[in-house]
Amino acid sequence: MSFFVKENSIVRKIWGKSDTIIFIFAGSAAEFALNKAVDWLYYTGKLPADPIGRLFSTVTYARQIVFAENEAALKAIDQITAIHAAVESNRQQQIPDWAYRDVLFMLIHYSIASYELLERKLSLTEKEEVFDVFYRVGAQMKLTGLPTTFNEWEIMRQDHLEHNLHHGVFTMDLFDQYKKHLGNFRYQLLLQGQILVVPPIVNQLLNLGKFSWMRFILPPYQLARKIKLDWALKSIILPGKYKAQIRELDTSHS
Repeated sequence: MSFFVKENSIVRKIWGKSDTIIFIFAGSAAEFALNKAVDWLYYTGKLPADPIGRLFSTVTYARQIVFAENEAALKAIDQITAIHAAVESNRQQQIPDWAYRDVLFMLIHYSIASYELLERKLSLTEKEEVFDVFYRVGAQMKLTGLPTTFNEWEIMRQDHLEHNLHHGVFTMDLFDQYKKHLGNFRYQLLLQGQILVVPPIVNQLLNLGKFSWMRFILPPYQLARKIKLDWALKSIILPGKYKAQIRELDTSHS
């Protein structure tokens, strides 16, 4: 059987642990809110109504593609394209290609940043593997202007960060929604986690601050994970409605 991502790929290790995915989610939640095309996510009303669920579904969809058989992964990507085409038809406008690229770029960046935060530094070859997976997702979506190498991606990623982000009314509203849906304690955890993985320009636009007290929590948490006590901590931290879904991220495919 041929898989979209090789079974021994670092990408499967990254997307095979709920801890890493939680940080991918946290970073993406920050950057989504700043994107100049975030109005598209408001158009259907689904994002402000359930921002955590909406972003979590985006992340879990990406994970399903990572672990899917090749044909199934391509069909899933085509389905994503069709869903967005329907939204474009309803709004009678096209989502700009740079907005699609931004989402892929986020998944590449936060895959690397989250794994390096929790596990170890990745080699250039491993980073290229991460890039290749999401490049192939973008190619299947027939996106234009994609970088073809990891080095090209790094340059284009920086350009996108400098030109496609904006702190506006949608940004403020989305963070208000995060706080409303998470509660103050979990919202503060989200902000502290974002400090650890977002690029400097994202931190600056959101005024997150340079220091995260979560750095002091990570070492004992990683020890708890080794002795299988991490879910005792997660049960306190995670919203109840997502616990089962997040636990599933650890138990399937990994």
